Amino acid sequence: MMEEKKAMKVGKYEMGRVLGEGHSGKVRLAQNLETGQAFALKVLDKQRLLKQRQSDQIKREIGILKQLRHPNIVRLHEVLASKTKIYLVLEYVSGGELYYRIEKGRLSEVNSRKVFQQLIDAVSYCHDKDIYHRDLKLENILVDPTGTIKISDFGLSASADHFKNDGLLHTICGSPHYVAPEVFSCKGYNGASADLWSCGVILYVLLTGYLPFCDRNLARLYQKIAEGNAKIPQWLSPGAQNLIRRLLDTNPKTRITADEIKQDEWFKQDYTPANPIEEDQETYIDSEIFKMPEVMEASKYQGLQGALINAFELIGMSSSLDLSGLFEEEDVSERKIRFTTNYSLRDLVEKIEGNVKEMGFRVEKSNGKLKLIQESKDQKRPFGLSIVAEVFEINPSLRLVELSKSYGDSSIYRKLCTELSKDLGVRENQPQLTVVEA
Repeated sequence: MMEEKKAMKVGKYEMGRVLGEGHSGKVRLAQNLETGQAFALKVLDKQRLLKQRQSDQIKREIGILKQLRHPNIVRLHEVLASKTKIYLVLEYVSGGELYYRIEKGRLSEVNSRKVFQQLIDAVSYCHDKDIYHRDLKLENILVDPTGTIKISDFGLSASADHFKNDGLLHTICGSPHYVAPEVFSCKGYNGASADLWSCGVILYVLLTGYLPFCDRNLARLYQKIAEGNAKIPQWLSPGAQNLIRRLLDTNPKTRITADEIKQDEWFKQDYTPANPIEEDQETYIDSEIFKMPEVMEASKYQGLQGALINAFELIGMSSSLDLSGLFEEEDVSERKIRFTTNYSLRDLVEKIEGNVKEMGFRVEKSNGKLKLIQESKDQKRPFGLSIVAEVFEINPSLRLVELSKSYGDSSIYRKLCTELSKDLGVRENQPQLTVVEA
C-alpha cells in the first residue's frame, strides 16, 4: 500500500496544486488552515533571486503591493520566509487570466467597457500613488467568477523614487506588443502615459480579439508601434474608435490622460467608480525575507551564467535591425548563428557538450563562454576548427545561443550549427519576450 504524500505547510497555510509559473517563481493554491480561506502563494527561491539579480526587484514589488488597497488589484496579505524561500500570500482569483477569456473570442462592446472601466479605475488609483505598473497586459489581469478584474504581477513596477533628475523613468521593460513607443526611445518616459498606452492595446484586443501591432520580427514590431498606424475596424462604434485612437497616440504629450478617459462619453456609460478599500490592517512581512544566503552554492555552471540582455541589445546584435534570425531559420554559412532555446542553462551546457563531443570536439570553459575545438587530422588543414558558444538570457525561460567561428572548416561548422539549432532551438511557437531591466 502506497504511503499518502503529506501536504507541504508554510506557517498556517497548506500548499496545494501549482496555479502557474512566473518570471521569478511558482504560484500555488494554498489554504489557511485556521479559516479555510483560499490564497495564491507565490514561492520564490532566494538562491535563484540572487543568481538572476532579482532580489531588489522582489523587495520593490513587496514594498509597492503593501501600499495598494483596491478592489481591482490583487491584494498582498502577508510575506513569509524561510532560510531558502520567500512566500508571498496573495489574494486568490479563481477565474484565471483575462487572456484565456479572449482566446475564446472578442468581448461585446458592453462587456469590454465594463472590463476597461475597472482597469482604468485601478491604474489611475496606482498613478495617484505615484506607482506605475509598466507591464500591463491580458496575462497580468485576472478575472473572478463575478467578472471583477484584478491587476496582478507588479514585478516591473516603479514608484516616484525611480525617477531620474528629469522626472522621467528610463528603464526599458514590459512586453513588446503592449509597450508604448516612447519606452523604446531611450530618452525617458512618463510612467502614467506609458501605462495608458498599454491600456489602449488591451481595450483594442478586448473589442477586436487580436493585437493592434503584431509581427514575428521584433524590429518590424517596434517599427509598427513607433508609427502607431493601428487599423481600427469600422464596425466598432464611433465612441470606441475615438477612444482607441486617443489611447494609441504615439505622442505621450497629447495622449489621453486617465482623468480625460473618465470624462469620455463612451467610457462613462453605466460607469460606477470603484472605491479604494479602507482598512488599517498592516501587511505582515517576515523579517527573515531580506536575509539572503551570503554564499551561493558553487557548481561547474556558475561561471557560465547567461548574460541578461534587453530588446535594444537584441536589435543591436543583428545587422540592419533585422531580428528574423533570432526566431526563424538563419543562413548557417555565416560566421555567426543565433537561435533561441527554452532549455535551462544547465541542460543547455550539458547538451552542447554532449553533441559536440560526439563530433570529435573538445570543450574548454572560460569567461562565461564555451570554446569548442576540433583538432585537424588533415595535414593540408593544420588549424582544425574553433567555435565559441555564448548563452544570453532573454528571460528566465528563454535563452539565446550565439555560435561564432574563430577559424577552420566551414563545412564542419555548418554541420555543427545545423545539428545544435535543430536539437536545441525553439521550432514551434515564437516565445513571448519579456524585456528585462536595462
